[in-house]
Amino acid sequence: MNNNKIVQLSPNSLNLYLECPHCFWLEKREGIKRPPPYPYALNTAVDILLKQEFDKYRKKKELHPLLVANNIPAKLFPNQKLLDEWRSNFKGLRYYDAELDATLFGAVDDILEFSDGRLAPLDYKSTGSKVATIYDRFQLQMDVYTFLLEKNGYKTVRKGCLAFYVVDKENGFIDRLPFKKEIHMINTDPSYVQGLFKEAVELLRKDEPPAHSQDCKFGQWLNQAKQF
Repeated sequence: MNNNKIVQLSPNSLNLYLECPHCFWLEKREGIKRPPPYPYALNTAVDILLKQEFDKYRKKKELHPLLVANNIPAKLFPNQKLLDEWRSNFKGLRYYDAELDATLFGAVDDILEFSDGRLAPLDYKSTGSKVATIYDRFQLQMDVYTFLLEKNGYKTVRKGCLAFYVVDKENGFIDRLPFKKEIHMINTDPSYVQGLFKEAVELLRKDEPPAHSQDCKFGQWLNQAKQF
């Protein structure tokens, strides 16, 4: 990678950096990615359908029933055109750091707007697990989205909204896949994001990567393979 080339990182990139700086360096600098997991086609389909559903309520300027049922005092972000840009993997919600000559971006699912005009990211999560789990990567994602909103001049409530759609395995299939719906509001902290972004960019500008993280399974597999 040319050190003068603009670096573009996402929440997933930063999560990879935290998991294993070596794997992060290989992917973002050399284009060598970890073996991909099994594709989550069903999750992607649910995500598309949820965007369509939430957009219908946005167009009608109505509160989504899930927000009403969970007493969330906010409405859906009304600017559909801008939201479509923020949702795009090719555009997204972006922040360019001139000093680093690098861009941090994220493709949001949705945005909530509170009565005082402050915003909060809303992300859809579908899972076949019995309970909704807020993983560290979800927290990082919400922190980064909050950071990006504020860098783009918006005030936030420093919270993120996770709308979980959990497969209900107790009530049968009945030609439809039933879901239990939950909303979890979590506090967000964008204060560390700039420092983390800078660390990741500076690593990519180095000619040699650090060693694999001790817990990196891919590094462990590589070490085992070298023994044969």
